[in-house]
Amino acid sequence: MTEHRLRAVHVIGGGLAGSEAAWQIAARGVPVVLHEMRPLRTTAAHKTAALAELVCSNSFRSDDKEHNAVGLLHEEMRRLGSLIMRTADVNQVPAGGALAVDREGFAAAVTAALAAHPLIDIRREEVAGLPPADWHSVIVATGPLTSPALAEAIAKLTGEDALAFFDAIAPIVHRETIDMSRAWLQSRYDKAGPGGSGADYINCPLTREQYDAFVAALLAGDTVAFHDWETPYFDGCLPIEVMAARGRETLRHGPMKPFGLTNPHAPGVKPYAVVQLRQDNRLGTLFNIVGFQTKLKHGEQARLFRTIPQRAEAPRWRLAAQRRAAPALCRSDHRLRGLRGIRRHWAPRRPVCSRRRARP
Repeated sequence: MTEHRLRAVHVIGGGLAGSEAAWQIAARGVPVVLHEMRPLRTTAAHKTAALAELVCSNSFRSDDKEHNAVGLLHEEMRRLGSLIMRTADVNQVPAGGALAVDREGFAAAVTAALAAHPLIDIRREEVAGLPPADWHSVIVATGPLTSPALAEAIAKLTGEDALAFFDAIAPIVHRETIDMSRAWLQSRYDKAGPGGSGADYINCPLTREQYDAFVAALLAGDTVAFHDWETPYFDGCLPIEVMAARGRETLRHGPMKPFGLTNPHAPGVKPYAVVQLRQDNRLGTLFNIVGFQTKLKHGEQARLFRTIPQRAEAPRWRLAAQRRAAPALCRSDHRLRGLRGIRRHWAPRRPVCSRRRARP
């Protein structure tokens, strides 16, 4: 009697979704071939060859499983043996009630875990088209940074004229460039959260005059021009200049809200607005400006962010950029439009589809 050999599942894309899918499949005794084109072919947003590299925020949002749906999802994933959640917990950095990670340590740990698994074969190669017919089971998890050839094939298959809209990435600054004699450390409402102390964010207060000047300079800033087909924006991650254009008070009730914070340098004075910064690496040397994703040109960013009163002289930072975000390509029954047998799988913040060849 011959031993039955399971056919490998092919996972295309080594981001969060692809890495988690490969891990879960292999954990159930099924061999996996994980295809990742980096570093042979890189993207405009990625900086390394690591799997599960975070190119946008380092935050996984709320980790409160009792009162928040995202936190509940985190707990469900932990109970299911999620590699992403386990690695995030090990590499977490203080972020109040949110789960945030050291992005480099996180990606390195995910890469090492996948490389060490005996049932996972990592192939550094580009899949430049739809999966071949002899791949019995396939998950396409390439996300918003799909290679042009594969994106073109999916667009042709689904009838989409564009597979992406743009959202923006917030800038990252060095902690040493913040004047802590005027800024202070505090989490909103003093919430400690995972790995936190209740004083996890740097807060830079603005008066009404400073806020008005900031908004005016923001609206006057020169932005990167996009083609018509690259809009609309993802409404959950709008550039700050787009939010500001919706009304003068929008930022003050969004990423710059002053609520739940008390300035210890002037406890009797309520800030009109606050710029918050969240720790981005374990060393605590890098902080990203929360909610400040922007498509301003780099020169405009440098000029604008120098106007934040608590910024020290000669600041150094990693300026913001844009990245593509993928639209939903699946029908209401979770199958990919245009090809029989493709189903959508859960992925952090984006849709992912899988392909399984239909039985005769």
